[in-house]
Amino acid sequence: MNSFSEKLIGNVNKVIVGKDKQIELLLVSLLVGGHVLLEDVPGTGKTKTAKALAQSLDLDFKRVQFTIDLLPSDLTGINFFDREASRFVFRKGPVFTNILLADEINRATARTQSSLLECMEEKQVTVDGETRKLDLPFLVIATQNPVESQGTFPLPEAQLDRFLMMLKMDYPTHDESISILKRFATEDPLDTLSPVTTKEELESMQQQAKQVYVSDLLYDYATRIVEATRESSDVTVGASPRALLAYVSAAKALAFVRGRENCIPDDFKELAVPVLAHRISVRAQRALSNEGRFLSKRDTAADIINRILGSVTCPTEDFKN
Repeated sequence: MNSFSEKLIGNVNKVIVGKDKQIELLLVSLLVGGHVLLEDVPGTGKTKTAKALAQSLDLDFKRVQFTIDLLPSDLTGINFFDREASRFVFRKGPVFTNILLADEINRATARTQSSLLECMEEKQVTVDGETRKLDLPFLVIATQNPVESQGTFPLPEAQLDRFLMMLKMDYPTHDESISILKRFATEDPLDTLSPVTTKEELESMQQQAKQVYVSDLLYDYATRIVEATRESSDVTVGASPRALLAYVSAAKALAFVRGRENCIPDDFKELAVPVLAHRISVRAQRALSNEGRFLSKRDTAADIINRILGSVTCPTEDFKN
């Protein structure tokens, strides 16, 4: 792991316990310029992780609670008439930030959800025919509760495809739970968390991540994995060319975060589920897990991706670690 990554993950760990993997992948997404969907039950640290990441990077942070009555203009901003100036003035919405936490994104209507698409994809906002660029870097961290379905609006496939990764926070272990109790016994460590880098350094890291080398064998390997999602009998709609581009970009950023100048097959194996599982549409089925519970659509998709990884031949060239 390079020094930049170690500093960042170590700093966020002052607040968040046992989520090194998720923090690392959030950093990968930020380096790529992608966005992340955090899916898990309430209280697993999704909001605190987003805040700790923003403070560690010295980036602007805003949080929006998505509800059924949230309007697109509540996100993007509006033009209002300033009587003193006798003209219309644009009031910026919360998307004009570096890290936007879209809390419980599936509680807003499809109209409001879709208003984020231009922001996420084009890094810009168009209001009343005028386009304004967003501040860079720009990262949307959206959260949703996979258990509750009442009063929610599931994200359509087209919008899910805009998220570079979909991650689960998971419950802490027994020892991690005890560490959390001790850490928050007297104060919230987030209140005293200091930045460990600057926006300029982060921009430099983004450029360096793009220079990571990917061999032709690995380009072929990544392409065959994505193509296999389109050929699987368990999948109705496979991963798109945009998914393939995101897959390779994420692998390059992961290699950079881990201090390498080139990708290795394990980068692609590790990122297959976070980057590809939410981008495929699985056939309707209700499979049972080993514990006897019904698997969610995402769990089933992850299962399919893992089976594809087992079926696609991995390059055997001696890659440098």
